[in-house]
Amino acid sequence: MPLRFADGYATSARVLTFDGLVDEREHLAIGLGDHRRPRPLVRPHSECLTGDVLGSQRCDCGPQLREAAERIADVGGYLLYLRQEGRGIGLYAKLDAYSLQDAGLDTFEANLALGHAEDERDYAAAAQMLVALGATQVALLTNNPDKVDQLRGLGIEVTDWVPTGVHLSAANAGYLSAKVGRAHTLTLPLG
Repeated sequence: MPLRFADGYATSARVLTFDGLVDEREHLAIGLGDHRRPRPLVRPHSECLTGDVLGSQRCDCGPQLREAAERIADVGGYLLYLRQEGRGIGLYAKLDAYSLQDAGLDTFEANLALGHAEDERDYAAAAQMLVALGATQVALLTNNPDKVDQLRGLGIEVTDWVPTGVHLSAANAGYLSAKVGRAHTLTLPLG
């Protein structure tokens, strides 16, 4: 199927669906480029309706999704689109967290204030998807060490850890700073 982004970037993709995943959600694997190659480049991307679809600049999700599609298409691999909105707390709770962020809490503190964990995402379904695809050795495109640790713990051999770009803007500087404070491997420019 054709995949096209608002900035005009387009590529061909193969969308793969799954039954019987551990969390019973509807996740997608989007095969890009030569996706069946040994050690494909893989981006586990958690759904973000506000950033991916509505263009919110309050996070870096939309730009990371766009970057991942191009980088994976160039070398071959999978974009795992995981239905884990709001670090796993769901869309409505995420919107409530936005109100708390507007009042001064960071994205992690807002989740805690709502009675959730800082990050409730679980990558067991992602590991199941990769096993089903025959991709048990992967290069992982992420700045989040928890993704690496969880997938390794679930039997996926992460042979390379490939960082994403830093998509800093005035609107998301606080959000990215909070991620750096929670062990993400981002390096924000000084100033």
